[in-house]
Amino acid sequence: MAAGRSRLHRPSDSRFKPTITSDDRISRAIAPRVGPPVTFAIRKARAEDVPVLKSLIELSVRGLQAQDYSPTQIERALATVYGVDSQLIADGTYFVVEAGAGADQMKDPTSDPPPARIVGCGGWSKRKTLYGGDHWTGREDSLLDSQTDAAKIRAFFVHPDWVRRGIGSMILDACEAAALSEGFRRLEMGATLTGIPFYRARGYAELESLGVPLPNGESLPIVRMAKRVNAAASPFKTAQTRARK
Repeated sequence: MAAGRSRLHRPSDSRFKPTITSDDRISRAIAPRVGPPVTFAIRKARAEDVPVLKSLIELSVRGLQAQDYSPTQIERALATVYGVDSQLIADGTYFVVEAGAGADQMKDPTSDPPPARIVGCGGWSKRKTLYGGDHWTGREDSLLDSQTDAAKIRAFFVHPDWVRRGIGSMILDACEAAALSEGFRRLEMGATLTGIPFYRARGYAELESLGVPLPNGESLPIVRMAKRVNAAASPFKTAQTRARK
């Protein structure tokens, strides 16, 4: 499920200009609200990330969605809907953003840098499942047709301590570019109520309201949103253009 945070926005400050490196990692050095500059890097998720991702998802949902859902809805959704989708990781379509201290802030430049910390995750899918982790019973993992179907934007979560840093936009740019490269021209998601403002700002339109069934007859309201994209407006090309300026 695309569980964004309404406060996320596309940064316009020049400090957020990404650098496209040879190993397809996009790094951003920014000035956090307090403390030294932080470097963000995006990469594909790996199987060994799963324990960290599980913890991140729980922290994100409990910390950021409380204004839109009741405690009961949140806990039941965590038990049956939200979670890691290992199929996305296996397909190579799930990303994580890591935060690490800027190299210029290290006291001893000869020492090893501190380990990076995963602060956000999200992905896209060429399969029919619209939302839900491994334990969600409504999965449909058959492949989509890129010529007629919409790729799915899936499972966006940001750590509550790292919101408003452009992390959601960073992941969404990577997802849209990857889906375009696979021939998809339409994207859709099941957005949480918390994520709607963010996705709306990124050009996604609401199509219909849905209710995800939860135990004991409850439901979790979400909204199916969609967007049409084209190769000329590829987010990856846009990122390259910004990096050259």
